[in-house]
Amino acid sequence: MIRRLRAAAILVLCLVAVLVVGAAVPAAAHNVTAGADLRIAQTIAGAEVTVVIKGTPRVPGPLRIGVIAYQPVAALPVGLEVRSVEDGRTVTGTARAAARDPQYARLQVERTGPHELKLTAGNEVAVIPFRVLVDRGSAGDFLIYGGLFVAGLLLAGGLLTGAPARRGAAMLLAAGAAAGVTVAVMVIVFEPWMPPPVPDGAAPEASSSGAGVAAGGRPYAQARVATVPARPEAGEEFTLRIDLVDGSTGRPVDDLTVHHEALAHVVVTSEDGRYFRHLHPLRTAPGRLEVRMRADRPGRYLAHTELERENSGGQLTSATVTVGGEAPAPEQLSSDPATSDPAGAGAGGVGAVPRVRPGAPVAGRPATIELDTPAGVRPWLGMAGHLLIRSQDGAFFGHVHEMGTPGSRLRFTFSFPQAGRYLAWAQYATGEGVVTVPFAVDVTAPEATR
Repeated sequence: MIRRLRAAAILVLCLVAVLVVGAAVPAAAHNVTAGADLRIAQTIAGAEVTVVIKGTPRVPGPLRIGVIAYQPVAALPVGLEVRSVEDGRTVTGTARAAARDPQYARLQVERTGPHELKLTAGNEVAVIPFRVLVDRGSAGDFLIYGGLFVAGLLLAGGLLTGAPARRGAAMLLAAGAAAGVTVAVMVIVFEPWMPPPVPDGAAPEASSSGAGVAAGGRPYAQARVATVPARPEAGEEFTLRIDLVDGSTGRPVDDLTVHHEALAHVVVTSEDGRYFRHLHPLRTAPGRLEVRMRADRPGRYLAHTELERENSGGQLTSATVTVGGEAPAPEQLSSDPATSDPAGAGAGGVGAVPRVRPGAPVAGRPATIELDTPAGVRPWLGMAGHLLIRSQDGAFFGHVHEMGTPGSRLRFTFSFPQAGRYLAWAQYATGEGVVTVPFAVDVTAPEATR
């Protein structure tokens, strides 16, 4: 009996070790995960950067913030100010943007919940809302660890007190230990089907009866797009301003959620497609996004903005911007829209020509676009590569991602909605910056292939 009890004790201890490791998974809720990093792309001070807010395991505790640059910068200093929305407590620091191994600033936070991160670089300021989340133990965790603790305590106590020598006591100890292990195992088996615990600091659950939240989610935002100054001139810097308003309440939309590592993605192209910028605007006020840019020549420009509200789906807004001034000399412009200015977010193209299969894509049928890349491609906006597509008239805009093709190449799959000419830009990031490869695709109608 003693040997059996010892063997049972060893088995329980091994099971404890396995279950502790297997059960140690972070809790998730509201599209956020306690302890996970938050990455937010920003176009600030003329640079494309990603701000990384490292998850903190406890409060009070350190909150580490770093800035990763996706184009060459000379150790761009970025001022940091973290403020608790609930009590107003503020801490400050400085991070320096770097392409690799950024230096993280350590700022002490005292509580979970809503916070604001104020970024200052050059003469630009952005305010990013975020939440400090800390994992909260669940009732399931209590039952798992409680059951294992009881089992271990009974077995250890029994060995120390000599209980195995008495048949009745030994049976009671074995039964109690087995019950404790059984409870722990059952909880672990069924816990994946149970709602995950909400981390401390998470936003309240939205309900259909909540203000401004319909049963199907929040309504789409209405976007008012303007420029400052109202009539920008070619070659001069101006601010593209996007004011988001809730269509049902008329109030500013200030509940954007981070998607693909940005609060919003703004793609600006000239009407002829020779100009292209993929930008990530700064939140400068509730419901207001701004990004500074300049256009190289006068004309009509199209601005497409991708965004997503909390508890709602993705949304695409479109607007046009007119730039005045004098046109540059003809020899300064490219004669082919497919050789667009490649400085979309940093470095230019490397001469690679995308391969489109089939060679003459058919509207409504999947086409494959493949692009060779140099070694050292790194993820940008959460993906290895991005493909942005616009119809020649600007009425259609699409954005798809590369999903992990092995080797030094990117592969995209896209179905063009209708026949016609499309302008496209493939983007990926290296240690030198963001590379943009422009090209054009002519799509045929289905009946033309019969």
